[in-house]
Amino acid sequence: MTLYLLYESASGYGLFSADGIDEIGQNTEAVRTSVVDLNRFGKVVKLAAFTPYDSALDALNQCNAISEAVADFSSCALEEFYFVLLRSVENVSQLVELQCGQMTDELRNFLELTLPKVKEGKKPKFSLGVAEPKLGSHISEVTKIPCQSNEFVLELIRGIRLHFDRFIENLKPGDLEKAQLGLGHSYSRAKVKFNVNRVDNMVIQAIFLLDTLDKDINSFSMRVREWYSWHFPELVKIVNDNYLYAKVAKYVDDKAQLSEDKLSGLTDIVGDEDIAKEIIEAAKASMGQDLSPIDLINVKQFAQRVMDLAEYRKKLYDYLVSKMSDIAPNLAALIGEVVGARLISHAGSLTNLAKCPSSTLQILGAEKALFRALKTRGNTPKYGLIFHSSFIGRASAKNKGRMARYLANKCSIASRLDCFLETSTTAFGEKLREQVEERLDFYDKGVAPRKNIDVMKSVIDTVESKGLGLPLLFCTEY
Repeated sequence: MTLYLLYESASGYGLFSADGIDEIGQNTEAVRTSVVDLNRFGKVVKLAAFTPYDSALDALNQCNAISEAVADFSSCALEEFYFVLLRSVENVSQLVELQCGQMTDELRNFLELTLPKVKEGKKPKFSLGVAEPKLGSHISEVTKIPCQSNEFVLELIRGIRLHFDRFIENLKPGDLEKAQLGLGHSYSRAKVKFNVNRVDNMVIQAIFLLDTLDKDINSFSMRVREWYSWHFPELVKIVNDNYLYAKVAKYVDDKAQLSEDKLSGLTDIVGDEDIAKEIIEAAKASMGQDLSPIDLINVKQFAQRVMDLAEYRKKLYDYLVSKMSDIAPNLAALIGEVVGARLISHAGSLTNLAKCPSSTLQILGAEKALFRALKTRGNTPKYGLIFHSSFIGRASAKNKGRMARYLANKCSIASRLDCFLETSTTAFGEKLREQVEERLDFYDKGVAPRKNIDVMKSVIDTVESKGLGLPLLFCTEY
């Protein structure tokens, strides 16, 4: 049986024939050493056909198609995802066809025109060796060409890669390296430009900055309190809010000059006339020491900086809410924008979070406690970052573990919906949140919750009635 080898280079598709090779009993180690010698390798493997790419753009399109065709849909955790959500897919080949890239017309025409014709009903007397098994299975499904990919074929393709410039005529020295470098740069730029995960970076950076600002504002506010308390110590007990304290400290300035004519302005700041009068009365009998004008200026400037940070923190939170509504609307509707953003940040991206099973998502953020428990043979943690959700806080002590497991289950479904749905909608997240609420009532009052299959059917009908396309989605019981 004749063995043909498909080699995808940076300059075009090459088809090589390997005659006189008996694969049965073939010593792979001997092949591995013989491919280095072109004289020995060239007697066995010969160029059958070569088709160059039309342009650099065509090379990029062919490279993208091949890379998509060999994409491992199982690595995206789609096996579990489709087991849960997709019931319309009848077999694995249909699932591969849905998720993987289609073979290009150029590659298909090249193979069909170059390889020997097979008569209908006859068994082909040749096979095609490819480097990627998934590409081979896709070619077999589309063109019915028998393909194989094993260690023996990989060694032969390694030899072709090593001596490829010797097989192609009129190929000048350095042309292949230039094509490889140009295609590599174009492919990398295209992946960076069209990477769906890169928008996740905005959420990741925003939540990191939000947590940092919370720590900094808290530390700076305590510094303002300590600093200004030397001058007006009674103000700490009257105004508890850090932002209001900094605002009052900047407005009051020197307590000796605080009089009734500032009552209206102070009332506008604290929002209560009684509190404003209490501040004025406390300033009159304050036990604090006097500060020099230059000290008061520095205190006021620092208080203004704290206020600016607090205002920027509010704007950053609004920005995070808007980004989460675009990137992960269902996850945000289920568990909240901040906790959802922390989960995405800890996982690295929304796609990584969608890959995580619910058991892993449940303890995200508690890895140290988990490994310590495994090492000491103690109790493993019940929750990680999802502990900050209000659902866990509302559950009773004996039900916190069960509630965390159930909530992680729903968060896993919501993250996968956000990652793989073509349209943006919060309908699923809102229904999942209702299910969590019902589960809380079930634990506390014994009220039986609705079945998941009924809830998902209702939300799918609602979404489809609004004209939002949901390709092959059908949620069933998890």
